[in-house]
Amino acid sequence: MHGVGKTVFSGEKVDDFQVEILGVLENTGPKENLILGRLSGGPLEHTGVMQGMSGSPVYIDGKLIGAVALAFPYAKDPIAGIRPIEEMLRVESAPSQPPARRLSSAGDPIAMLPAREAGGFGDTRMVEVGTPLSLSGFTANAVERFATQMRKLGLEPRQGISTGGAPEDRMGDPSKLQPGSMISVELMTGDMSVGADGTVTCIDGNKVYAFGHRFLAVGPTDLPFTRSDVITLLANTNTSFKISSGRELMGVISQDRDTAIAGSLGARANMFPLDIEVTQDTKRVQTYHMKLVNDRYLSPVLFQMALFSAIDSTERSQGVSSVVVHGSIEFENRKDKVQLQNIYAGDGGEAMQLSTATAIPLAYLMQAGFDALKVKRISLQMESFDSKKALNIGQVYLSRKEVKPGDTIELMTQLEGENGVELTRSLNYKIPLGTAPGTLYFTVADGGQTSLAELKQIINETPHSPEQSIATVGRLRSSDKAYVRVWRAEPAYEVAGEELPDPPPSLALVLGSTQSVSQNRNSKIAELVIDAGEMMLTGSRTVQVEVKE
Repeated sequence: MHGVGKTVFSGEKVDDFQVEILGVLENTGPKENLILGRLSGGPLEHTGVMQGMSGSPVYIDGKLIGAVALAFPYAKDPIAGIRPIEEMLRVESAPSQPPARRLSSAGDPIAMLPAREAGGFGDTRMVEVGTPLSLSGFTANAVERFATQMRKLGLEPRQGISTGGAPEDRMGDPSKLQPGSMISVELMTGDMSVGADGTVTCIDGNKVYAFGHRFLAVGPTDLPFTRSDVITLLANTNTSFKISSGRELMGVISQDRDTAIAGSLGARANMFPLDIEVTQDTKRVQTYHMKLVNDRYLSPVLFQMALFSAIDSTERSQGVSSVVVHGSIEFENRKDKVQLQNIYAGDGGEAMQLSTATAIPLAYLMQAGFDALKVKRISLQMESFDSKKALNIGQVYLSRKEVKPGDTIELMTQLEGENGVELTRSLNYKIPLGTAPGTLYFTVADGGQTSLAELKQIINETPHSPEQSIATVGRLRSSDKAYVRVWRAEPAYEVAGEELPDPPPSLALVLGSTQSVSQNRNSKIAELVIDAGEMMLTGSRTVQVEVKE
């Protein structure tokens, strides 16, 4: 059988190409089949199957049979896997509400997205045609750092292959979009932009079906898409691709499934503003204004990438440096904000450390599964210094080895820095009346270790309310302080995100038999704070005192 395919090779004009049907590959996936076809015509003999062609419709006798969706890596001939249109239309019956997903203790926002295995050199498997990802306004280092993770998601990041910036805010004329037209799914717009390119397969009323394979497989989503013009084609030994530029808004992608993406014309996606201000030692200020898709899985990744690039553009990649962060996350219809405050210092790599740690609270809140935690705006102010503003927690001393309930004990902590800097911080702690005899421990630790000690038991638990989610994030400690945990080697329990130290034996028996309750190996009695000013503290020390009757 012979058919005709439609795609854009230049500008916005939809051109025809020829398709020779070679056969059908059955059961290539769960309830999935593929039509195997050889493409010809136009530039295809030179370029082969190109990235950006995903979704190009194929017709036989004027009837739509499916879309170009898969190809063989490094193939010399333009042979494509055509996704049957029946399988693409199934996405409309998919659920419209995403399930809640807990953030792993590893805390990597990118790790929350489902990876796919790409084909390698000499591979004979047919794989999904890569989706070209246009990144504009990012540093070359940012593109390089995130490229590996993006490729695991089936995306091919390309720096500066689109015009960037925000697409035209006005809604475009639906009549300009037809099967074979190029579209760009916009994930971020503004001073930094991220867009994924593909082709429209069919339009049914105001419904649009495209790509012929998953984009990121995030399921129900809310992503804006624009009409795109193809600037040129770039033939490549590995995989050729289209270079395109997003134009006016056309609608929203609401489903991202295994066999297609689908959405509606004329609708607008819910995006939120991200404002970043970076001040350098020289008092030079750089500001960035973007809009991000409001998606529980994509937003934290995009937020992390934007932060990394903003810092990378001002920081030295090697050598000592420090970055101070202040900011907030605002939510729709809520007065309370989540404050973001921290400091990062070292001999290199601060951009990745900062961007990952700052994105984790956003990932946790957005993936908690509460509609009441819909992000309204994120604002960040960062100060960059060409010096290492860091101190290490050195020796810790107690003024006494033995105490009685009601006594006051002094704790002295030495803080050590470069160039022989030494600081001593002291604080007093009164032993509570009624404290039982035995060993009392004082652990002085940095913010990261203190947060991990408290949150490792509850980070994988599903929060029960928006307030609990915000409270959990609020327990993250900043790294410009040291935290003194006063504790005993007795069991403690986490109940609905709150610590219940040293419960009575009868209650401990009940809590210990409840699977939804986490048990800690030590019971916190009190927490004290050591402020070192605008310096990053690292390290941990533990000392002890004996409580006598």
